[in-house]
Amino acid sequence: MKALVVCLMAVVATAAHAEAPPDRIDGLAGEAQSQVVEWRRWFHENPELSNREYNTSARIVEILEGMGLQPQAGIAHTGVVAIIEGGKPGPLVAIRTDMDGLPVTEQTGLPFASGARGEYNGQEVGVMHACGHDAHMSMLLGAAWVLNSVKEDLAGSVMLIFQPAEEGPPAGEKGGALMMLEEGIWDEGKPEAVFGIHVGIGVPGGEIAVRPGPLMAAADRFQITVRGRQTHGARPWDGVDPVVVAAQIVLGLQTVASRQVDVTLAPSIVSIGRISGGIRNNVIPDAVELEGTIRSFDPAMRTDIHQRMERTARGIAESAGATVDWELELGNPPVVNDPALLDRMLPTLNRAATVRDINPQTVAEDFSEYAIRAPSLFMFLGNGPPGVDPATLPTNHSPFFDMHEPNLEVGVRVFSNLVVDYLRGR
Repeated sequence: MKALVVCLMAVVATAAHAEAPPDRIDGLAGEAQSQVVEWRRWFHENPELSNREYNTSARIVEILEGMGLQPQAGIAHTGVVAIIEGGKPGPLVAIRTDMDGLPVTEQTGLPFASGARGEYNGQEVGVMHACGHDAHMSMLLGAAWVLNSVKEDLAGSVMLIFQPAEEGPPAGEKGGALMMLEEGIWDEGKPEAVFGIHVGIGVPGGEIAVRPGPLMAAADRFQITVRGRQTHGARPWDGVDPVVVAAQIVLGLQTVASRQVDVTLAPSIVSIGRISGGIRNNVIPDAVELEGTIRSFDPAMRTDIHQRMERTARGIAESAGATVDWELELGNPPVVNDPALLDRMLPTLNRAATVRDINPQTVAEDFSEYAIRAPSLFMFLGNGPPGVDPATLPTNHSPFFDMHEPNLEVGVRVFSNLVVDYLRGR
């Protein structure tokens, strides 16, 4: 592996110095494509769960060292950071990828399909890169090779961030973007701009989709325990039925998004994913648990929704003589693209790829932790073949999810051009 990377670097070294980097980026991305595909297939075949990306981390370190870089590993358990020092003075920018797989048993039938197994919530599970993080890592490594090849012409430096646990750390553990930041990856230098790419999400193959402002939602978890009084199912008046109260709360919570907040300001979603209570058909239980997710885009609305949900649940329960235990777990903030940064980089994106606008997406991403601390730009890259309706393809988190590998070159080209043009624009 190291020999192949060194060989690629030797081929382009003279040409890289002969021309300004922006004129060389697309050609270098094309030259790196076969290596990027090889990296992607290795990552795809060897996925690891959140905070357990030990072999993934080691492979990334090996590849970066083969480029002559000095990566720092073991950040937030398995994260890796490396710096490409430019040959000219200028700012620091960052490009980021996630590393972890999902507890999904792959069914693609690919020759490099994952057969990996892991433990999730105490159960043995299949493990798969069902969200495209294998593509993300390989594209960022490809961009690292391109940028490192022209580093003498870069007017600034590039931080490469390989982040574990984007899908969320195991219960009882810390991890992800916030932990990397808490462990000080920006203590010695904060990037002026941070760029990220996610594949899939319903975008036409090989195209970039982006928008200013809110792009992805905040994702918060809630649990409500409705406490009544157990009694015989034939005599409900002798107790307080938490099942009926829970049903009323499920319906009442839907009025928060549809009737209690300004729907013209930003979209929001309240979904119940689990209801649990009771053990027998003719026994009214003491308690029922409800668990769900809240998706929102506006920070003030996010707080308001939390308060209204708790008030609604408690009010319904009180009207029936029941009580409520309310538990809220804050998740990722919304991903918000810096409008000025997007405006500045849009000519670069249009030159490097086909670009389209996109509506806010109600899925979540902890790239938001970087974006609330530095001007950032997050984009979607269509993962399917060009010309194929993305609605007909397996979605992210599906056991059939796959990446049309020629699109990897688009991601490498976009990452690399964004960095070069940002640094050149100083």
